[in-house]
Amino acid sequence: MMIGRRRHPMARALLTLGAAALVWASSLHAQSRARRRAIPASGSTQAEQTIIVGGTPRTYLLHDFAQDAAAAPLVIVLHGGGGNAQTAEEKTGFDRVAAREHFVVVYPDGTARSGRGSLAAARSRLLTWNAGHCCAAAMADRVDDVAFISTLIDALAASGRVDRSRVYVTGMSNGAMMTERLGRELSTKIAAIAPVAGAVFGDEPPPLAPMPALIIVGADDQTIPPQGGALQLRPGLGNRSAADRDVAPAIDQAQYWAKYNGCDRPARTATAAWTKTEWTTCRSGAPVVFYDVNHNGHAWPGGRAGRRGADEPTQAFDATEAIWTFFTHYHRDR
Repeated sequence: MMIGRRRHPMARALLTLGAAALVWASSLHAQSRARRRAIPASGSTQAEQTIIVGGTPRTYLLHDFAQDAAAAPLVIVLHGGGGNAQTAEEKTGFDRVAAREHFVVVYPDGTARSGRGSLAAARSRLLTWNAGHCCAAAMADRVDDVAFISTLIDALAASGRVDRSRVYVTGMSNGAMMTERLGRELSTKIAAIAPVAGAVFGDEPPPLAPMPALIIVGADDQTIPPQGGALQLRPGLGNRSAADRDVAPAIDQAQYWAKYNGCDRPARTATAAWTKTEWTTCRSGAPVVFYDVNHNGHAWPGGRAGRRGADEPTQAFDATEAIWTFFTHYHRDR
């Protein structure tokens, strides 16, 4: 295993553990079928697609901006709780960067009501991810979203359009929590993660392998409080509890990855727009960067508000550009 140009001393033992833990993934029967067309051969194409995971249809938007026959990087963008694939694209603006840098970006849909329903129905519902302790119906129904994303990665890599060594995951809010979970459980498939406005809960198990992590939070977030505590999620996420325990302080996300990446003490810098805490000396070669963005609530910095009444993101920091720049430094052996 390799991250960037630096090898992981821990990789061999962790890969052994990872292989055992991920045996279930190889037994899944996955069938991918396009609603409009197959994965395009070249150019910029948007396609609504369905993949079958464990007998259940799961939906996603595929936006392919690769320009040639070579396999391209893949960025998976996970919407927040109560959102969907389309809102993830609109809030983050990842298509703008993907079009310029020529990679494939995928916006998966979470689930509601036990994960059943068509893509059209999914667009009209409040969807969530089962990130462990959050959120709502996906958590209560124990939806296997790890299997969904694992199968999706395998299917896209098998298409020849996606470079398996350059698979990255980011997400907002509940999608950020799911990003953290995928970083732990699919760390032998993912090259780097970047949760935005997310959290950990304090009881997370060790990851299967070290993971470069860029973590972004808003200093004024009132939905997922930076100091930790109870979530204040939007109404309408279902009649079941959105989360079953309080979140840990925001910095705990970075400290979790710094611990398991074998990092030394961090350095801290600040500007008028943000404070950055950065662990760059790590035995695994996987760094951790934590941005606390000023004048930003529960929103994607540099993006768009997801709905009327939602927090307006600051434009003084562009999370999407920062995330892509971070991702470009890391890859895994195929």
